This record gives sequence, C-alpha cells and structure tokens, in this order.
Amino acid sequence: MSKRHMKCLASVTVATATALGLAAVPSVASGNRDLVVRPGESIQSAVDAAEPGDTVVVLAGTYRESVLITTPGLTLRGTGGRTVIAPPAASGAKAANACATGGNGLCVIGTKGHTVDDVRIRALTVSGFDKSGIWASWTDGLSVRRVAASRNGTWGIAQERSTRGDFRHNTATGNGDAGIFVANSVSEEGGATDTGGTLVVDNSVSGNRIGVTARRVRNMVIDGNTLTGNCSGVFVVGDESKPAAGAMTISGNRILENNKFCPATPRLSAIQGSGIVLTGSEATIVRSNVIRDNVGSTPLSGGILLFKSFVGALNTDNTVSRNLVQGNKPADLANRDTSGTGNTFVSNTCGTSVPAGMCAG
Repeated sequence: MSKRHMKCLASVTVATATALGLAAVPSVASGNRDLVVRPGESIQSAVDAAEPGDTVVVLAGTYRESVLITTPGLTLRGTGGRTVIAPPAASGAKAANACATGGNGLCVIGTKGHTVDDVRIRALTVSGFDKSGIWASWTDGLSVRRVAASRNGTWGIAQERSTRGDFRHNTATGNGDAGIFVANSVSEEGGATDTGGTLVVDNSVSGNRIGVTARRVRNMVIDGNTLTGNCSGVFVVGDESKPAAGAMTISGNRILENNKFCPATPRLSAIQGSGIVLTGSEATIVRSNVIRDNVGSTPLSGGILLFKSFVGALNTDNTVSRNLVQGNKPADLANRDTSGTGNTFVSNTCGTSVPAGMCAG
C-alpha cells in the first residue's frame, strides 16, 4: 500500500470513529493513538488514559477544568481559538488535581529525579486562571506552539526547573505578571540554572506587566518576538547568587510602546516604558532588535537599560550591538550600572544615551 493510501486510510478511520463516538483511534501512519475529546467530556480523563506517544485531540468547545500532564511524549492538540480551557464554575467544580490547587490551567509537572520529557502542547486557548495559563516544572523538551494565554492572574506561559523548552508562535495577553516566564525556581533562592538552550521565538506578547521574563537562568534565546503594550518588554533578572544570570541572546525582537504603568512591588520598583532591562546579567548579547517609543519616568524606563539589581548584583561583559533604538525616553540607551565591568555598546542606531556618546547615529 502506498504512503498516500495509508494517509487517506488514516483520515477515513479517524472520521469514521468520530462519527461513531469512539474516543481512541489508532493512527496508521505512526502506530500511536489519537484520543478525541468532545465538548462535555473531560480532557483530564483522556490525558490519564494516554500513553507516551499518544495525541489527545480536543475538539472545539469550552472545557472548564485544570489539566495535569505527567506522561512523557504526550501531545495535547486543540483547534486554536475554538478550543478553550477555562476555570470551572464554582458550583460545578470537579475534584481538584495538583494543577487546579495551584491555580493553574494546564500543567506539565515532573520531579527532580524524574522529569516529564517531550510533551507537546498545540493550538488552544488557556484563559482566566488565578495563577498561570500553562505551568511547567521539572520538564525537558516541552514544546508549546500556537497557544493563546490570556487574562491569567500571574503568568501566561511559565517554566521553572526545566530544560530545552521551545515556546513559539504563541500569544500572551493581559496576564498579571509576565506573558512568558522562564526561571530557575519560584520557591527557592539560588544561582542561575542552565536551561539547555530554551527558545522563546516568534511570539506576540502584549498588555502584560512584563512581556518576557528570564529570571535567574542562563543559556536561552529570545528571538523574533513582538512585544508591545506591556510595562516592560524583556526583563533579565539576576541576583548575587552564582552562577549569575545571563549567557543568553536577545535578538531580532520588535519592542514597541511598552508604556503601560505598573506600580512598585516588594521586589521591584514601578515599571513603565521599558524596552529591554538587564539586571545582574553577565555575557548576554542584545543584538539587532527594533526598540521604539518606550516612554516612562521610572528608574527602569528607556529603550535598552543596564541596571544594578536590587540586591546589588552588577552587570558584566554584556554586549549591546546593531540595535535600532529610537523615540525612547528618558533615553534610548542607558547604562545605569556604572560599577559593572566589560559592558559594551557598539553600532547602535539611536538618538540619546546615558552617558552621552553611545549612539552610532
């Protein structure tokens, strides 16, 4: 039988099984199963029944539950904006799993000695949860694509204690803290951890407190994203612990008009009009970004800003080059960490800098 005929047969099998109301359909092409979830059914029940390599296909509809994934190699796939995961109505709440009790919508959770590997989340909306839309802890190779995370209380899409994450073509809007958040740990202090090359690529992030936060992590790429209408576009957070945060690349992003005002918190001053902020970072490359019209009057306002962290950690050996930085106030480029060493500003097109003389044109 030709590959074309096998593919057609697989499609007919899925369609026939769907019409007959079957939940699990063998996939001829891959040898793994598609488990189909329809409105009124439980995503969690399908996830619990899945084995590594299976795909849980969630049809269009609103599913009021929190979903916990602990099975490696699982794919959870929706139909884009028509598949919505939302908090349950209080009167009809089901028995809570660890994801629900944490206030999150969709979780991938492993342990220190047993990470959950190679989970893929595709084409769905997660909205309105108290904490995070998507929360991942102790994972490796998590891939999240074409997901909309909106109006969640803290983070849109968040990862801690994890490696080799791949977050691309997502939309994160109106979340209480960062649209996309990558950290070493949210519950413990400690030096920055190596993310193994986590990618935050080609996402659209708007209306959050911070667009993308990289907190106490190293070795990641933030590239090709559009960040607008946040209080700050990209925020790299380090502290006095070792190893320091950094060794990452921030490139090719469009960071425009992040002029929302966010009041001070116990850990951070007020934020408004911040394009890219580095605090306590080392060996980070900020290259070939377009950063325009980020305007504010807070200590962290400006186009690209180096700022001594609030626990005194300095920025060292960072390179800021070939960026187009215009219309930002109080300055396009600002090195407000004058005690930091080895930081260079090269070939940036901008109008104003602090100290003066750092603009190429």
